[in-house]
Amino acid sequence: MCCEGCKAVAEAIIAGGLDDYYRQRSEMPGKPEELVPEFLREIQVYDHEFAQRSFVRRFDGGEREASLVLGGIECAACAWLNERHLRQLPGVIDAQVNFSTHRARVRWDPERTRLSDILACVKRIGYEAHPYDPERQEALLERERKQQLRRLGVAGSLGVQVMMIAIALYAGDWYGIQENFRSLFLWLSLALTTPVLLYSARPFLSGALRDLRNRRLGMDVPVSLGLFIAFSGSVYATVTGVGPVYYDSVVMFVFFLLLARYLELMARRRGAQLSEALVQPVPAMATKLDESGGLTVVPVTELESGDRVLVRPGAQIPADGRVLEGRAGVDEALLTGESRPVIKCVGDFVTGGSINLDSPLQVLVESAGPDSILSRILDLVERARDERPHLARVADRAAGYFVAAVLIFACAAAVYWWQTAPERWLPVTIAILVVTCPCALSLATPTAITAATGALTRRALIITGNNALETLARATRFVFDKTGTLTHGQPRVIRTIVTSDMPGKECSRIAAALEQSSEHPIARALTETHSAQDAATDIVNTPGAGLRGKIEGTMYTIGTPSFIESQTGHRLLQRQLLDDMEENCSLVLLADQACVRCAFILSDELRPDARELVRSLEHQGMTVTLYSGDRPDVTKHVAERIGIADAAGGLSPEDKLLRVRDLQAQGEIVAMIGDGINDTPVLSRADVSIAMGDGAQAARASADMILLGSNLSNLADGVAIARKTLAVIHQNLLWAVTYNLLAIPAAAAGWVAPWMAAIGMSASSLLVVANSLRLARLRDDSPRV
Repeated sequence: MCCEGCKAVAEAIIAGGLDDYYRQRSEMPGKPEELVPEFLREIQVYDHEFAQRSFVRRFDGGEREASLVLGGIECAACAWLNERHLRQLPGVIDAQVNFSTHRARVRWDPERTRLSDILACVKRIGYEAHPYDPERQEALLERERKQQLRRLGVAGSLGVQVMMIAIALYAGDWYGIQENFRSLFLWLSLALTTPVLLYSARPFLSGALRDLRNRRLGMDVPVSLGLFIAFSGSVYATVTGVGPVYYDSVVMFVFFLLLARYLELMARRRGAQLSEALVQPVPAMATKLDESGGLTVVPVTELESGDRVLVRPGAQIPADGRVLEGRAGVDEALLTGESRPVIKCVGDFVTGGSINLDSPLQVLVESAGPDSILSRILDLVERARDERPHLARVADRAAGYFVAAVLIFACAAAVYWWQTAPERWLPVTIAILVVTCPCALSLATPTAITAATGALTRRALIITGNNALETLARATRFVFDKTGTLTHGQPRVIRTIVTSDMPGKECSRIAAALEQSSEHPIARALTETHSAQDAATDIVNTPGAGLRGKIEGTMYTIGTPSFIESQTGHRLLQRQLLDDMEENCSLVLLADQACVRCAFILSDELRPDARELVRSLEHQGMTVTLYSGDRPDVTKHVAERIGIADAAGGLSPEDKLLRVRDLQAQGEIVAMIGDGINDTPVLSRADVSIAMGDGAQAARASADMILLGSNLSNLADGVAIARKTLAVIHQNLLWAVTYNLLAIPAAAAGWVAPWMAAIGMSASSLLVVANSLRLARLRDDSPRV
């Protein structure tokens, strides 16, 4: 037997004395693998752990998340239906569908449902879903493009013939025409229009049937209803010889609507190509080193944490990791936009996708696939495209009710004209159904967001938070941290002043031991001066001030002078040693319970484009403020150099938080940019927050946007793009609402012919898409990632 089930059935047949079944049966029953649909067998492959490694992210608690590409999405109602249907599936925690990119982001509990169940759930309502893969998506988009071109070509070529015949018929109505010629032209028009309706208009008809089966009124419903009524009325007039025909309106409507959808497809393809550009730099294969030193070429998807790989000169680094052997220059322009190579030595971190320029490197893999930095950046970009501002959510809800309202209004108009002028009820009803454009409402926001996200990504700005773009556009106050934001964040110890009998080297050793677990730039500067042989214990960190810890049984405190005084009660008495300290230098003290042991003087260079950024933000009408935990005189000096009038120094994280709250209480919309752990509270409190890409992980996790690289001028570009995006969304929505408010009453009054309605409806969608694509062509002089 092929399985236990078949064995049990056979035993039941024999036990029941029904052995003759095997003599009388005419054919063998289907095997289990023959009874399972091909589609289900294919998607069950994605339930395997190995198959999910390349596209599924795993979270703490066991939850998983995947990005899927949806096929068959035609309008915002399709996206809404898939999103709602997926959320109702047991085990699915969240589902978001982006109409602009035709992508779904689904998070589920693997203990309650499987990925194949999710894919089958989409299939059951008439759509297709498969895991996101850049090459496969490009192939699908290309196939869809060719299919739409074929449908467009059929509609255009046959439509031209129908239009020429229509001209002859219109002229015949004016000048007169023999009845046999009129009948011939009508039947020719019917023959030419039928392929357009059955082939070119098939996406609209099938979409309408799918919407009706799912009890949802999408955009395809009024479109198909208008086509069906116009075609049926024309066929009736052709057969009976009584009444007008609308073949020209049918072919024109199909042609222009297909043209609009083709241009929408090309806009989506441009967005997909931008995402693919981030993934393409990662090579498909890697050279793996085994324990004996042998080399094996393996797919990058098979790499795991702990594997060793060899990266030859000129090759791309296949995964994130650390250098085990070798020293080479690495091109990281992909992430930072910096054209200069970065020297990587043993122990340095390297990013997957960057290029090894000159010497072989052995790299220990730390993260690959969905957990790599590039994959996370792509994930953030996709999340940004899924973002729906408040206006978009209102528009989506309005579009859903709009279709139902249009159908009711069309029925009322048809009844009115049937009673007052029966010969006009058909063209008026067709015009109302055709002229309406709910898709313009739904396209107004996603097309603009997609174009803006691409423009921001090219400027190394990645959106991570909801409504970040909308809030940044409305921001009135820009608050900066100093260290690591306006400065390079790479301070150097330029002087060590010993204030006790402890040798300077011993002071440096203790400072390095205390700071070795911190990510703060000053901590990195102190650890570079002396390699710590032993680690401190009982460390208590006070972000923005300093920390305490035990070394060899002695409690030491390191941090700002005010922090030292508050923790130990000691003050630096040798002020004369600090008189010659430059204004832009920072002071860090080391003390124990006895006294202040030494003072470290550090210097950090300003970023060269900091002043230009401040000037640009103020030119855009924003007030710029500097809040720093550094000494007030240092903060004031930096503010004067870059042109910031409002600056405050010596602030703790709590002080910064209180000041931001005060600004918000005064009606300010605050944008905050920082890079350290001490900036985390204020970044979380700000209306919109931006973290430096090379800053602390906690700061990046709390931020709504991340700035990769060191080009601060991209921030000013980001503000300009955000404001332009909000303006474009408002323009799109205003146009969509205005068009429908004017077009529908005009059609109901009989002022709009069906062919005019076809042109108007298609032009409305095209105008929204074209207006949004202006964002993708914004001038960009900054380095690109």
